[in-house]
Amino acid sequence: MTTSRFSLLAALAFFVTFLPGCSVIGGVFKGGIWVGAIALFLIVFLIWWLVTKMGGGSSNQ
Repeated sequence: MTTSRFSLLAALAFFVTFLPGCSVIGGVFKGGIWVGAIALFLIVFLIWWLVTKMGGGSSNQ
């Protein structure tokens, strides 16, 4: 495993471990549906970006 993949994996493990899910969901419900939709989009995009970076990404040019 290269250093960059290890650092991405370590960052992902850190966020998964230390971000409390219940309080995040509670804050989303207090903020409203648009805040929840934007937060969901950002989380899905971040996970997608991390997975593509760990997989080497697309090198089609």
